[in-house]
Amino acid sequence: MNRFIDHGAVTAGWVGIGMAVTIAASFLLIIPIEPIYWYLALPAGLLIGYYANARSGRAGGPWRRIVANSLYAGIVTGLTYAAFLLVIKLIFFYADTGYPDFNRVDKTGAAIPPTCQTGADCVYNRYLKAGQGSAFEAIGITDAETFTAFYWNQQLSTAGLMIVLTTGGALIGGVAVGFTNRKRAADAAADATAPAYLRQSKRAGD
Repeated sequence: MNRFIDHGAVTAGWVGIGMAVTIAASFLLIIPIEPIYWYLALPAGLLIGYYANARSGRAGGPWRRIVANSLYAGIVTGLTYAAFLLVIKLIFFYADTGYPDFNRVDKTGAAIPPTCQTGADCVYNRYLKAGQGSAFEAIGITDAETFTAFYWNQQLSTAGLMIVLTTGGALIGGVAVGFTNRKRAADAAADATAPAYLRQSKRAGD
């Protein structure tokens, strides 16, 4: 791995996985507010890209290594971010029983209409009950099968966007390390190559 990325970037990748899992658990399960999950993709990438290079001590470059570190950490984090979104969507989509809007029973155990089949049919009927029927018809969605194809196409597009945002944010974060710390790294290198009496004089002045 040292030929392409630093050990600090590998560590950042694992940190990114943990961060993605934490964000997913927080805003897709515990407090299910999905838009917040989307909006946090870019900041998460920024942090992990910065961390990958800061931990690797890449303030002074080279740029190809800074970019490689950022890409690795960003892609690992983004893939995890997208994967958890899809897995959680998959579980809720195919495990939806329709309750309490559908498939209710009375005290005797008799079914109370309306009913739906667990999974795509129940999800589709929930949208219909919410008044999305005319919008669906306008784009050719007329049953659970066409709805399922549309639904997963949208989820895959969103997951792809999460990967792009996280990876792009990581690149920005990595570049930030290079630019904001480059002068400090250059000063340190110059100090290391300076004659001993100059280094001592500089420290005395500090």
